[in-house]
Amino acid sequence: MKRVVLNIENSKYNFFIELMRSLDFVHIEEDSGDSKEEIVANLTQAFKDLKLYKEGKLKTTPAQEFLNEL
Repeated sequence: MKRVVLNIENSKYNFFIELMRSLDFVHIEEDSGDSKEEIVANLTQAFKDLKLYKEGKLKTTPAQEFLNEL
């Protein structure tokens, strides 16, 4: 099986997907990226953590130490 990655204009996406679904030999994997709600929740948590860090209430790992662990 081969995989093809395409970039489709937003205005043409629905048409293209319907066209591909009409072909019995094509399997479509929908993008499983984070939803808008998940992104907002993650950003909210990040800003809360940043505020706690600036207030001295949260200890973090230095970037170089983090990179060394990788």
